[in-house]
Amino acid sequence: MNIRSLTRGDGVVIGAAVVLFIASFLDYSSYCQSGIDCSRIDNPNAWDSLGLLMSVFLAGVIAAALVIVSRALPGRKVAWLDLGQFGAALSIFALWTAFWTILDISNAGAGLILGLLAAIVLAAGAVAGPLVPFLKAPLLSPASPTQGIQGGQAPYGAQPSQGYGYPGGAQQQPYGAQPSQGYGYPGGPQQGQPAQADPAQAQQAQASQPSQGGGAPAGDFTPFWFAVPVARPLYGEDGSPNPIAELAPGTWYLAVEQRGQSLIAQTQDGRRGVLQDTTGIQRG
Repeated sequence: MNIRSLTRGDGVVIGAAVVLFIASFLDYSSYCQSGIDCSRIDNPNAWDSLGLLMSVFLAGVIAAALVIVSRALPGRKVAWLDLGQFGAALSIFALWTAFWTILDISNAGAGLILGLLAAIVLAAGAVAGPLVPFLKAPLLSPASPTQGIQGGQAPYGAQPSQGYGYPGGAQQQPYGAQPSQGYGYPGGPQQGQPAQADPAQAQQAQASQPSQGGGAPAGDFTPFWFAVPVARPLYGEDGSPNPIAELAPGTWYLAVEQRGQSLIAQTQDGRRGVLQDTTGIQRG
């Protein structure tokens, strides 16, 4: 799984799960009679109560794991629910159980109090993560496409000093922009004002544009790196309705082919699929 596909909401879920697991080793009851040296009393923790352990602490940890795994395996379902939805429901169950358990125990210990707080944060992160824009933002800052090159070996088709499809220092125009517009055109100068375009080249560029839509013809397609503004599904090339992966913001992907208004994209683990929604993508 690519760690750059994690969002801030996923970070909240992971942190809450870690705190919940630590709380399971703390005392969930602090009962002590007056006149007794309480320092010698070994109060039980969650691991001494199987029901409490499974329904609150381990249920919350499993819920967090389902939410994170749903990022790597989009479209997988458990009991007719997506993995992320099932994890969110399980986190709410853990919170519900922890709330009524702490009301039932008159002398709640640090483990149960901390577990309740962690369950609240966990449920909030699992439910609000896909909905709140702040939590949907990438957990890590986007990396340049050339940073994905490891061991000094460039991906297939790369030039010696450039990433595959990555222009040499010039900013790229948004996907679908016409080359004659000059904005971010890779063939233009990298510094100063754009040079005056050759009239013959301008006429040739205009003639090569399709009558509708701003995309380049499939025969003239050049692979390039791109990033998506929001999470978008990647469907199989065989036309299957279920997505095979999810493209996450903050990660660079490689467009290897164009089919109409769609792109054939390749993920960093080598999977290829069809990106149907190409609006607002950022070229690298």
